[in-house]
Amino acid sequence: MLTAAQIRAARALLAWSQPTLAAASGLSLPTIVRMEGAQGPGRSSAANVAAVQGALESAGVVFIPADAAGGPGVRLKQA
Repeated sequence: MLTAAQIRAARALLAWSQPTLAAASGLSLPTIVRMEGAQGPGRSSAANVAAVQGALESAGVVFIPADAAGGPGVRLKQA
């Protein structure tokens, strides 16, 4: 499951604004703002989370799950 911090970090890596992510994912700006807020994407539908994840991954973001070595994160694909 994505976290709010991962979404914000992914946007930062891409230099995307919240409106850019909203347009790329096909979601409303208030939905993106809510997913990046304190409650995170956990309160969003699975389809909305998938839309955000898909848009960011299509732009080159790789989501890193939490494991024994550390918490969840993001990075860019190698060129």
